[in-house]
Amino acid sequence: MLEALIFVVFPFCMVFAAVSDMLSMTIANRVSLILIATFAVVAPMTGMDWATYGWHFAAAGLVLSVTFSLFALGAMGGGDAKLLAATALWMGFSGELVAYLVNASIIGGLLTLLLILYRGSSLAVLTGNNVFLRHFANDKLGIPYGVALGISGLIMYPSTAPVQWALARLTAL
Repeated sequence: MLEALIFVVFPFCMVFAAVSDMLSMTIANRVSLILIATFAVVAPMTGMDWATYGWHFAAAGLVLSVTFSLFALGAMGGGDAKLLAATALWMGFSGELVAYLVNASIIGGLLTLLLILYRGSSLAVLTGNNVFLRHFANDKLGIPYGVALGISGLIMYPSTAPVQWALARLTAL
């Protein structure tokens, strides 16, 4: 059961956040809350020691303080800031967190360039009424960065400590 939570909750939340941001330009608070609550309950049951557990929360706090500052400056959406912090909680201070942030930056940059090109093309006029593309086509809106965060989270998640623990448990059976 614990392994199922590890394999399902985080990926589902990443996909939900990406699709939600694509469709509504928002990431619901419940996505971040589910990620935080699930980690808070699951991590100790995986045998994670309390010091490491605390460092995971410290990583999330640091990421939240930086992203909240970016939100206050208008450089980032609030949902994106909270999702980044909740994702950092699962990764802790690790190479996975650095890779997640770098991947999200690269994917977000590519998404931004593609949207600039798309929004300036006649294709945006033709497809602008499509429910999945309407926010992509609207040049008055920002970039649905939750898409990049979701993709990056899915890329890095298999190498996180909870997934590695769950895989080890399943292979030991």
